[in-house]
Amino acid sequence: MTDARHHRQRILAEVGEAGQQRLERGCVAIAGLGGLGSPVALYLAAAGVGRLGLIDDQRVELSNLNRQVLYEECDVGRPKVEAAAGRLLILDAALRLDARNESVRVSNVAALFAEYDVVVDGTDSFETKFLLNDAAVLLGKPLVYGSVLQWGGQVTTILPGGPCLRCLFRDPPEPADVQTCEEAGIIGAATGVVGSVQAEEALKLLLNAGTPLRGRIFQYDGLRGEARITEFPRDPDCPVCSPRARITDLSRYAEQVSPRGHVLV
Repeated sequence: MTDARHHRQRILAEVGEAGQQRLERGCVAIAGLGGLGSPVALYLAAAGVGRLGLIDDQRVELSNLNRQVLYEECDVGRPKVEAAAGRLLILDAALRLDARNESVRVSNVAALFAEYDVVVDGTDSFETKFLLNDAAVLLGKPLVYGSVLQWGGQVTTILPGGPCLRCLFRDPPEPADVQTCEEAGIIGAATGVVGSVQAEEALKLLLNAGTPLRGRIFQYDGLRGEARITEFPRDPDCPVCSPRARITDLSRYAEQVSPRGHVLV
């Protein structure tokens, strides 16, 4: 059964039997089980990643169902981690799951990176995205960043020694300057595209295959039917990853991250 399940990817030169075994030993944390976390979780589970950490403190709402493909109408009102775990175990009963009904916050983010090989960002709060970025840089662990809004989105991978999110954006925008999906709207298929790219990035890291999006950002515009890759350098004055870094620990977040932690797309 297992051989048949993964045969189509195991015959890839970049996977093979050894690579499939690496996936089975691999563990990935998915921070946020919304529009991005849903396809990420489904594709990593289907690929045979042995252990997934599911981190989310919200419940399924009817308005989630146009894009959060882990859930069905019967899940409305249930904790997302509970509904997601049930769906993923139907896909693969051997999957090991850590269902954590909590938000990402300063008190647990270091443990998150310590326990998993890769962390995938499925959140939609810039405060949480920057917390994840800073933790990844300070702890020297990989993070697959993603964001999506309306008809498009973007993905980049933060790796030790490479450019980070602050090399692109420096600081989180003010909340009043950023539209949420509740305000701006979102096409569910766009989350599928961006989440699928994030899943591929995580698989490449586990397999040590291909070229991750290190120092490059994948940008997708579904309305125009366009995608492009833009390179970005390491900022010599980056406050977290440069030799002159001013952010050397996570204490600055103690009073900044909101009690909701992250708002999921």
